[in-house]
Order: sequence, then structure tokens, then C-alpha cells
Amino acid sequence: MASGLPLRHPAQGFNASQQLIKSDRGNMLAMSHDNVMMKQIVGTHAPNGIEVDVKPLLHLVKEILTRATTQINISLTTSQAQAELEETTYPDSFFKMLNALAYTIEKISKEIDYRVLNGTDVHATTISLFNMLAIYSWDAKLVLTLTSFASFYGVPWMISQISSTNKLAESMACLKQLPDPKDSSAPMNLLFDGINNLIIIMMDVTWCVVEFRDLPTSYISQEVPALSTAMAHIPTAVYWTLRSVVVCAAQIRSINQIGDKFSISTTSEWELSTLAHKLSNILEHLRKQLDVCYEYIDEKRNVKTFQMLQNLFEMIHIDNMKVLKALIYAKDDIQPLIDGSSKKRVHLDVLRRKNVLLLISGLDISNDELSILEQIYIESKHHGARLDSQYELVWVPIMDHSVQWSDTMNEKFKSMQSSMPWFTVYHPSVIEKPVIRFIKEVWHFKNKPILVVLDPQGKLVCPNALHMMWIWGSNAFPFTSLREESLWREETWRLELLVNGIDPVILNWINEGKYIFLYGGDDIEWVRKFTNNAQAVAQAARIPLEMVYVGKSSKREKTRQLMATITMEKLSYIWEDLTMIWFFWTRLESMLYSKIQLGKLDDHDPMMQEIKKLLSYDREGGWAVLSNGSNVVVNGHSTTILQTLVEYELWKDQVSIKGFDLALQDHHRTIHGISHPCCRFDFPMTMGRIPETMKCPECNRAMEKFSTFLCYHDEAIPDVLFQ
Repeated sequence: MASGLPLRHPAQGFNASQQLIKSDRGNMLAMSHDNVMMKQIVGTHAPNGIEVDVKPLLHLVKEILTRATTQINISLTTSQAQAELEETTYPDSFFKMLNALAYTIEKISKEIDYRVLNGTDVHATTISLFNMLAIYSWDAKLVLTLTSFASFYGVPWMISQISSTNKLAESMACLKQLPDPKDSSAPMNLLFDGINNLIIIMMDVTWCVVEFRDLPTSYISQEVPALSTAMAHIPTAVYWTLRSVVVCAAQIRSINQIGDKFSISTTSEWELSTLAHKLSNILEHLRKQLDVCYEYIDEKRNVKTFQMLQNLFEMIHIDNMKVLKALIYAKDDIQPLIDGSSKKRVHLDVLRRKNVLLLISGLDISNDELSILEQIYIESKHHGARLDSQYELVWVPIMDHSVQWSDTMNEKFKSMQSSMPWFTVYHPSVIEKPVIRFIKEVWHFKNKPILVVLDPQGKLVCPNALHMMWIWGSNAFPFTSLREESLWREETWRLELLVNGIDPVILNWINEGKYIFLYGGDDIEWVRKFTNNAQAVAQAARIPLEMVYVGKSSKREKTRQLMATITMEKLSYIWEDLTMIWFFWTRLESMLYSKIQLGKLDDHDPMMQEIKKLLSYDREGGWAVLSNGSNVVVNGHSTTILQTLVEYELWKDQVSIKGFDLALQDHHRTIHGISHPCCRFDFPMTMGRIPETMKCPECNRAMEKFSTFLCYHDEAIPDVLFQ
């Protein structure tokens, strides 16, 4: 036979088929029975609109059952464990409600007691409870039944607990034939372990049903599949919980005391564990649906909060409190900020009617950035008497809520927070999801730090003043676009623009009228040739020359190694502090980004063309800028500058005619005209705002735009390339 199926005796196949048919028939009968039973349960449900505040009642039940079950778990019967149980204070309104429900609770207790003593089967007893509780909601049915059970289960164990020290309690325990809770006999422990486990699950199911009831109807309706599915299963959950209450009551009543010995049947253990398993499955299903409901509600709330934030920034306010509360923390129950000077928790009121700069970043903000920003901030505080420098800085840490907060992250956060002299948000979890979405989508935050400026009325005056801060420091206050444009109008293409605020040594050289070569790159052979030829030309032309190596915008370690070689070989002056090198390149990039933010990147601006060239030369290799005092003589690529110096003999005669500056410029221009290297720029997507178009500073033609993907720590990050 080609089928490949195993051969069987005909009788064997027939018997297997019969068993399969019987199994299917059994499952179908069980499903049919469950459907009939649930119809019966739902048929008893006739709520009349009575509202029961079930939560405080459920807290009372939890307190009673926790204390009662604690007596069974011998390891927790110490005074210390008892002290750990939370003391709850109930208002007068609660006792009025409890008094109104006392008759119903007592009636449930008597109904269970009567039917258990008379041997009524569990299902019939459970149905009688549903008939008795017909007018109540599903959650109220659960809580009222559990309250009744708590009084039934808690009082005897309370008497038993104090019987060792109180003669009246001892007599009551004897009268009620209560077992000693400290008795370690195995059968009794097995029984109460089973009951305790079932009680815990019954409470969990009840809390879960109550949570469904408390879902805000303004955000979710029963048209949502997760909620409609859960509501269809809640009658089943209520039935099996009430049935479990009846079984627990029956098991407690069935304890037979013979001297100090207790007996327990295998059937009792099986029944308790079966119910626990059944309720656990129901609870797991309900919790899954509840999680989906909470996600749905969160999304709806987030959308509403996001829209509220958008509208808030379109409104006029008398102060900045509404805006700051919406962005940082809306409630008044905690102090959401830490004062950097005192390291104490404070309210948002400390920022009322002040210019507020929000430093928005992740935990990856660099030490270089923090170091320079701290210098600028402290300097601004020293000039605090000046009205034009009054602002407060607040660090707003942005973390992905889907990423689990770890001890390592917490240590890093605390370390960064403790080092900051300005205000900081107490913890990243304070910043809500819709606020993070708003910051990313509206303010274009993409992991790279930004500095958002709000005026005393909470109006957005600058979506990112970090570029202004790096270029002009606190002189850029109040950090508006108008102030930014005004500062650019005052600037010219001079050496101070490149090095101001970084190194006073160079400023002294400028004042002394010296020629100064700023240069960078990562090729040590080129550095040797360049510095040697520059010194030779300066000596031949009899000009005072100073040189300073300012590294590269990237390749930090390579720069460090090259600096060591330059120092050892005494090739030129260097900036020993790598933070100075970082700040130099950050300021240059900030100049470019500032123009992008103003929308004036490709305006006919000779100064910006030179800045763009310098940034492009750095990407391509080496470069050098020569100035005579403050005036920039030439800004060239490593190849053209070196060749100009090497060919000094070709243009030295022009020095006496045109002067050194013009003679060098003319010869460099001829070399540049031949090689004419066009520029390229890489913009990481994390920068936020990317220009749509860009012109080459060399040929003034529109550059081609490409999207590239670079791998950082096993993650593909898109970059934009202009070339």
C-alpha cells in the first residue's frame, strides 16, 4: 500500500473510533450543560439600579480574610507580621452603608449555613444565592457574598487567636469547638492551605470584576471587543466564585474534631484544587481582556492629552503654570522638581512667571555638553542682577516607557541629576507618554538634546535654543528668533566667531596682531608636512605665526593619539582638553543648524558659505584657516593649503607687491580653481530638523540628497546625505 499509513486490525480501529466519538460527545454535553447553566444564571440577574460602593467593603473583606488566613500560616503569626498589616480608617458614610446592607449580608450567611447543614448540593445553593442577590450588579453580588463569608470565616479565628490569653475567648472557642490555629497536624494544614489558596483566587477574581466596573465610560464602551468579551464572561466568573464560597463554607463546617486529631477526605482536597484551577483560568482570561481595555483607554487618553497640549500652546495665558503642569506634572500631590542648588524637592511654583528653558534629552547627553552648559549657566547666574539674563533651566529626561527601568539606568540618572546645578524633573516616569509624543512630533526631539524656551506666560519662543546657547551663550537671551537674527546681523567672518569663549590664548594672539593658523585632520603625515611648511613660509616671509591644532568633529580617540604625537614632536600648540575641541566643532555645527532653523541656510551669506566649507572639509579629511589678527585670510582644504605653502617660491615675489595676505589668497585661488572640490554634508536623523534642499558652498549649485543607513550599536539609523 502506497499510503504510508500504519496497518491496524479492524476491531482496533473500530474501538478507537468509538472512544473518539464518546470523547466528542462528552465535550459537547459539557458545553451544552454550561450554556444551560449560564442561561439560568443570567436569567436570575435583574438589577434595579441600586448602587453599592463595593471598594471600601472589599477592602474590609480583604483585611478580615488576610488576618484570618495569616493565623493559619504559622510563619506569619509573629507580632511583627501583624504590624505589617495595613490599618484602614473608614469614614462614617461607610458604616451607614454597612448598616444598610447588614440584613442582606446576614441573610446570605444564614442561607449558606442552612443549606450546608441540610446537605443541599453546591449548585442548588449557589443558584439560591443568585436568586437572593438578583437586584444587585455582578460586582455587588460578589462583594456581598464575600463579606458574608468573611464574617463567617473571620470571627471564629479571631476567637481562636486570642483564646490563649483571654478566658472568655477560650470558653467561646471551646463552645464553638474551634481547632487550635497553632496545631501543626498535617490534615488540618492541608485543608486550610487549600481553602486559603482558593480564598486568594476568589479575591483576585472579585477585584478584577470590580476593575471592569470602574473603567471610565468616557473612554471605553461595550462596543470595544475586549470589554464586550469580558462582560460576557463575568457571569461565569461570578458563578464559580459564589460556588467556591459555598464549598469553602461547607469544608469548614465539615471539620470533625476528635480530641486533638482532625481528618480530611481526598475528595475535599480535590474539590478545592479543582475550583482553584477553574477560577485561575477564568481570572487569566479576564485579566488579559482587562489589559487590552487599559491599553485602549490609555491610547484614548493619550490622544486627548496630546490634542490638549497642542491647543494649550495656541492659547494666551496669564502665567506659565498651565503649560508647565501639562508638560511636567499636572497634579499637586507630589513635588515634581529637584532644585539643583539645594538638592531638595520643590513644586512647579518656583518657575511661575519666569523664562523657562527646558533641556530635553535622554540619559545619553554627553559630559561635554553638560560641562559647557554648566559654565554658561553659572556665568548667567553671576549676572543675575541684569534683567535680560533672568531665566531658569529645567532638565526634562525623556525615556521610552516600553523600556524597563533598570538599576543601571537609575544609577546613571541619579548621577547626572546630582551633578546638575539647575532644576531637574524628579524622575523620568513623571513625564507622561502623550507629552513625550508631543515633544518628539511637534518639537522634533529625536534623542539629540534640545533646549526649548518658554516665556513667562508659557508661550513657545524657540523650539531649540541650544544652537544659540553654544554660539552666543546667555547673550542670546531671550532666545527668540528675532534675537537670533539680530545676533547674526552683528557677526562677520572673523576668527573670534570660530574661537570666542573657548581659548583666551588665541584671543591674546589676535590682539597682538599675529598670523594664526587653525587646522584640523586625522592624518599625522599631512600634519607634519603642513606645520613644517607653514613655519618655513612664516620665517621666509618674516611674519609672526602661531598654529593651533583643533582636531576633528569625530574620531575622538584618533584625535587624542594625534595630539600626543603633535605635543611630543612639538609641531604646534594644541587644545589639551578634548571638551574644548568638542565645543569648537559643536559651535560650528550650531551655526549651520541655526541657519537651518531660521530658514536661511542658502541665503547669499558669504560668512555661512565659509562655515559650510569648513564643516565639509572636516568630513573629507584636513583643513586650515589662516587669519591675520582677527581677519580671515584663507579657508582651505588640506590639499590646496599644503600645496600653496609648498609652492611659496612661486608666489613669494608677489608678497612685496600685494602683501602677504593677498599674495597667498591669489595663489590658493588658482590651485583651488583647478581641483575645485565640491562639498558634502551628513545630517543624522537624530538632529531633528533636516533641510529640504542645500546649495554647495563651492559651486553654488543644488546638492543631491540621499538617505543612508548607518549602524550604531546594532541599530540602523537613517542619515541624510547632501553631495
